[in-house]
Amino acid sequence: MKVLVPVKRVIDYNVKVRVKSDQSGVDLANVKMSMNPFDEISVEEAVRMKEAGTVTEIVVVSVGPQQAQETIRTSLAMGADRGILIKTDETVEPLAVAKLLVKVVGEENPDMVILGKQAIDDDSNQTGQMLGALLGWPQGTFASEVKADGGKINVTREVDGGLQTVALEGPAIVTVDLRLNEPRYASLPNIMKAKKKPIDMKEPSDYGVDIAPRLTVVKVTEPPVREAGEKVEDVATLVAKLKAAGVA
Repeated sequence: MKVLVPVKRVIDYNVKVRVKSDQSGVDLANVKMSMNPFDEISVEEAVRMKEAGTVTEIVVVSVGPQQAQETIRTSLAMGADRGILIKTDETVEPLAVAKLLVKVVGEENPDMVILGKQAIDDDSNQTGQMLGALLGWPQGTFASEVKADGGKINVTREVDGGLQTVALEGPAIVTVDLRLNEPRYASLPNIMKAKKKPIDMKEPSDYGVDIAPRLTVVKVTEPPVREAGEKVEDVATLVAKLKAAGVA
């Protein structure tokens, strides 16, 4: 089985995000960037499947600036075999990413595309579903467990009432949730080996895809500052204050 894993370069989840002074977007200057945590989980799952003998090749693809090579190298150090960078400095929306991935799928012919359910920067939660619609492939979203058996992929997903397991006939799309696994740290020897693994450099024009944005960001604002709490002497005072505030 051949697996394609799309990954995205985002602001590191440990970094406090700053909004630009003109409220046109998020300030990316001198900010630590890393792989989207959900995509890191998808890479880990693909590597585990390869270690189990289910997967034969893992191809990682990213759409973004030149620096996104670092994100791909991280995936290669975790155990992926090769990478593809579709280089662009423009902001690329989920639909454009999905259209580019359709072209990559056409060239690579993977048996499964596994990716994070969403990116932590825009929280769109759209790319996997759009890709499934454009390809006409079955999809299992928000996966908390993935089992591949021959041409069938069983995906367990969390729903309001508990767990739901769906059986997908490959090729298929799988988007992963946080509970699927715990990504590994790449060892130093694997980081060194990753430097020798190939990364193909492409551009959106190579695939004939128009990535012009269809949406306009009107304004980005920071969340309101949390008000300070108030200490009370005893439970009776707390209850009285809650009643006065209409909470209790």
